[in-house]
Amino acid sequence: MFDLLASGIANEWLQTNKILPAKYDPVPIVSTWQGLPLLNPPLAADQTLQKAIDQYLISLKAMGLNPAQQGIWLQTDSVPLVNQQAAIPLPAASLTKSATTLAALKTWGFAKRFDTKIAKLPGSKIQGDTLVGDLIIEGAGDPLFVWEDAQALAHTLNKMGIKQISGNLQIVGNFAMNYQRDPQKAGELLKQGLSGATLAQSLTAEQLKDVNVIQAQTAKLGNLGKFQVKVAGAVMVATEMPPNAEVIIKHRSLPLPDIIREMNIYSNNEIAQMLADSVGGHEQVMQIATSLAGFAPQEIQLINGSGLGVQNQIAPHAASQIFRAIHRLARTQNLTVADLFPASGTDTKGSMLDRKMPIGTTVKTGTLNEVSALTGALPTRDRGLLWFTIINRGTQIPQLRQQQDRLLQTLQANWGQPASPWGIARQNMTPPYLGDPERNEITINKPN
Repeated sequence: MFDLLASGIANEWLQTNKILPAKYDPVPIVSTWQGLPLLNPPLAADQTLQKAIDQYLISLKAMGLNPAQQGIWLQTDSVPLVNQQAAIPLPAASLTKSATTLAALKTWGFAKRFDTKIAKLPGSKIQGDTLVGDLIIEGAGDPLFVWEDAQALAHTLNKMGIKQISGNLQIVGNFAMNYQRDPQKAGELLKQGLSGATLAQSLTAEQLKDVNVIQAQTAKLGNLGKFQVKVAGAVMVATEMPPNAEVIIKHRSLPLPDIIREMNIYSNNEIAQMLADSVGGHEQVMQIATSLAGFAPQEIQLINGSGLGVQNQIAPHAASQIFRAIHRLARTQNLTVADLFPASGTDTKGSMLDRKMPIGTTVKTGTLNEVSALTGALPTRDRGLLWFTIINRGTQIPQLRQQQDRLLQTLQANWGQPASPWGIARQNMTPPYLGDPERNEITINKPN
């Protein structure tokens, strides 16, 4: 059911799966385990690991699941340790977001911000507290422009002396709000947010019923609702910025690593899809992931950037290589994979709610109705970082999560808890704030 691989056997596996050139055709060794056929049974060396994996597979079988349908990959930085269906693409759910994360960071870099421009028409003037004419919003793909940001924008407009817009609210470009990508609907939400109104419970129930809402801290502005800009006209969607429009405010998004980390903590599908679309779509995500992480192209098959749908499939081996590639990329910026994904003991919300993994384990979770998946890095005293992927097929999601956590606990108990988390501790401890007016740059002294 699985392989325990020494470094020489690792080369055989890599050659067999066309990751390294084959020197010879390996002859499969056929055996059985718990009455099931077994290819390339464990060879060796680490009986504690063999016992842990044996017990894990037995526990899945006791739940009525077929161990042969479960995927497991485990390795140190240099040595593969466990291979259970590891080269076969399996429904990976939100592990897909790891590939989207890698593609976004490679495409834009860690300093990337998405700038939303707020502009007025040529010749528009302020009369009293009113901007006479339209207010124009040009989006640039910010996937985390939310309710608090709209009210912070009202704060900045008030600071400029603007409390009313006599004309329309024009939406241009790639603008989304509250995870809503339709520009007309996003514009309506912005108009409501600028007015200072609170987000109605009925709207929350309808618009955000299927959304894993980000729950980051809100900037300390007192009562955000006290800042109000009333738009007299309608929301209009335009194809391009009007000629000679004058930008009066530039709203900067959170830095890309902060957006990605919140996306991964809450496993937010809307943010993931917006990022994937912006880098060129799921085909581009696959190409970048395959190239940077160095696995065979047949190990990944995606239909979107979020992981929604069982057609999104990633081999356990590939999922771990993606996670490792993200960590290597982060290290070039003096960050770690924990700056981009949730870590046990640090993060308790979102996808980490009720999880019992060893402290310091940094992961991406994935869940569909019939899939429970986990990929990440487990720090140990004796083996260093263990990179792992577990993809379970079954509908007993809470029980599968418990078994995954217990396996990781067993591995760390066997190999010891390290004094430090082997270079995957979070480095950027500055919390992201939603609705921070400091991210609104006034580009002129006052509209006239």
